[in-house]
Amino acid sequence: MPEVIESGVAYLALKAAHKLYGKAPDGLQPVEFERVQKMAQRQHELEARVLVATEARDAIVPQASLNAAMDEIRGRYPNEEDFIEDLARNGLDEAGFAIAMERELKVEAILEKVGTRAAKVSDVDVELYYRYHPEQFRRPETRLARHILVTINETIAENTRAVARRRIGDIAARVAKEPQRFEEQALKHSECPTALDGGKLGELPRGKLFPKLDEALFALQAGEVSGVLESELGFHVLRCDAISEAGVLNYEQAKPHIRNLMEQKRKRVCQQAWVKQLLEGK
Repeated sequence: MPEVIESGVAYLALKAAHKLYGKAPDGLQPVEFERVQKMAQRQHELEARVLVATEARDAIVPQASLNAAMDEIRGRYPNEEDFIEDLARNGLDEAGFAIAMERELKVEAILEKVGTRAAKVSDVDVELYYRYHPEQFRRPETRLARHILVTINETIAENTRAVARRRIGDIAARVAKEPQRFEEQALKHSECPTALDGGKLGELPRGKLFPKLDEALFALQAGEVSGVLESELGFHVLRCDAISEAGVLNYEQAKPHIRNLMEQKRKRVCQQAWVKQLLEGK
């Protein structure tokens, strides 16, 4: 049992370290490490109370769910050896990691069960929220954008500044004549991961791109292609696919979002009240 507890705390410490500091426990400063360990210990003690509560009866974690969660974590590593080595560096082995993850998933399942006690959200609740929070439903102007990127890297012959500028110039000339070829050219030549989706950046409000790119995008009309632009990443060509004007979501458009927001909030309040009772020993 002590070994299981130790694995559980190590698992929670690993999660807390990444959440608070963006690094593993073995990379923390002493003060950071102490804070993370205290948080992990408190969380482990809280989980212990949750797991022996009446609501924990019949709570199970399907093996398929645990396997999927483990596979998702493994997929973040180049190979199995790196995964096992990283666990060892953080005081874990594969068996202990699986036990700790199963415990976490079981706690989540219990809290979800408790959350079902929350008061239901009525249509009246939703409508009142819409009427009293109008500022939340103002939609900014957005542009559906694509780009082609050629990076600058003086250590690579085809990406020196001069060569990269010449390459992007040729691409810009082609798409200026035939804008419909933009996606094809992005797939062939763009050095951004978006190339696989025809250079698609998505629907963007102002301020999401580098300033020069942002200014150029919002000066384009739907279907227009920019000239060559430069950012910290390299040289770009942009295309504006569509423009969505600023406006206000009407009630029917906002209704699903409001209902989900209110349901999640009520569920959290219900869960927090239940956890508080556990901690108070009621």
